[in-house]
Amino acid sequence: MASSTEAPGSAAKSGVVLLTFASGQFLMALDSSVMNVSIASVAEDVGTTVTGIQGAITAYTLVMAMCMIPGGKVGVLIGRKRAFMIGCAVYGCGSLTTALAPDLTVLLLGWSLLEGIGAALILPAIVALVAGNFAPERRPAAYGLVAAAGAVAIAVGPLVGGLATTYFSWRWVFAGEVVLVLVILFFARRFADAPTESRARIDLVGAVLSALGLGAFVYGVLRSSTWGWFAPKPDAPSWLGLSLTAWLMLAGLLLVRVFLHWEARLVRHGGDPLLQPGLLANRQLTGGLTMFFFQYFVQMGVFFVVPLYLSVALGLSALATGARLLPLSLSLLAAAALIPRLAPRASPRRVVAWGLVALLAGAVVLLFALDEDAGAEVVTVPLLLIGLGVGALASQLGAITVSAVPDEEAAEVGGVQNAVTNLGSSLGTALAGAILIAALTSSFLTAVEANPAVPDQVAEQAAVQLESGAPFLSDTQLESALEEAGTSPEVTRAAMDANTTARLDGLRAALAVLGVTTVLALFFTPRIPTRRPATPAPAAAP
Repeated sequence: MASSTEAPGSAAKSGVVLLTFASGQFLMALDSSVMNVSIASVAEDVGTTVTGIQGAITAYTLVMAMCMIPGGKVGVLIGRKRAFMIGCAVYGCGSLTTALAPDLTVLLLGWSLLEGIGAALILPAIVALVAGNFAPERRPAAYGLVAAAGAVAIAVGPLVGGLATTYFSWRWVFAGEVVLVLVILFFARRFADAPTESRARIDLVGAVLSALGLGAFVYGVLRSSTWGWFAPKPDAPSWLGLSLTAWLMLAGLLLVRVFLHWEARLVRHGGDPLLQPGLLANRQLTGGLTMFFFQYFVQMGVFFVVPLYLSVALGLSALATGARLLPLSLSLLAAAALIPRLAPRASPRRVVAWGLVALLAGAVVLLFALDEDAGAEVVTVPLLLIGLGVGALASQLGAITVSAVPDEEAAEVGGVQNAVTNLGSSLGTALAGAILIAALTSSFLTAVEANPAVPDQVAEQAAVQLESGAPFLSDTQLESALEEAGTSPEVTRAAMDANTTARLDGLRAALAVLGVTTVLALFFTPRIPTRRPATPAPAAAP
């Protein structure tokens, strides 16, 4: 390993290194949110449908999920710094290809494939490089700021995408990514690398099994809103009466189990596994990974629910929505940076527990603040609390997972860690959306059926249409649709009132589930150490 001890006077250099790592994390997370507000513009520009662009976003997430663990192993074999720089080059080529894409096929090649592969090389390498460039006592702050940069990217993504699409073109976002990649590569020369201990070949069977397992599970989750979780939606594919979502998730879990069995067998026969099975028996590591899963589950659920409330329920523009999310970004950055600095000896378990409490408090305050007459200002205090909670978790978890293993295993841990966060993000977004839509549908139908102004025939027709998936519509969108359908003023008014109530019921239900998930996460905090652990010494050579 490169020495973790920093020379005197190296604070400026360390600051540049940390900023470069944070920029890489920011860049990887930005693609997950920046184009959500520009889907229609991108679809029109490349001559495809909104569904086609949503498929490209899904494919990007899928490629990352499939390649994350192998990407961590590549860093072990060729060096973390080299893996990071190759990943940046691949990602930059993908961004350039996307910026110039004339059609959906080229967009898929650049955005979904090249950027996904690049991210799978970069993210695990960042985890290992932070360990190789900062002394153990500085790692919590470093990991906290890097994680905070990713969360901030998700929060400001809609603002960046809205600005670019409104005043320039969505293509400028990807062109800007190319410039940022070049800047990152320029400053990457300052990194210290971790020399590899061996040059063993990669476990191809393990790579295929892990990719298929994680890919099947994540793809099933991503398709849940279209196919249904268990009961298939009308015209959705099914097998033996169950939605393909359930079968894909089950197949993914089975393949992951086969992958772990294969890795254990490889170790018994003296081979070099893709993932050391012993890592998953490490209580500190699995505790940190479990908390990472819960953090990203709740975090991405919040990033799904709150923008919906602001943009659809309140009708704010993409720019205004992004601006309203800034309190979360500011408190998140403050917590991630200041907690390790002001309380360097604080118990990690206590910080994580209080972070979860802040997350829960934010969700509960927002749950009770949502009202038909509420304005955008009601999200400010809850988002400040949620940002503090996420920042507190970010300030601890990266150091907890990496310090659980010798530094030479940090890249492998980085691959697993990012696979877990990917799973948490996908499940959090999908489940929050499913609960929201289910509650919205139930509330809307109950209100419509109980209103004497709505004829029975109209109520029955609404029930049939909602079976295929309830749209989360603004008042303007619903009113326009009802006018086109030629409904009477009484029916229109009743539907508008029912939609307003149902929207809020759906948002409250989603927030309640996120709150319950946060409470569940509190039961796993005993797996977090009470003292900041030291990095284990390298294992002795056989």
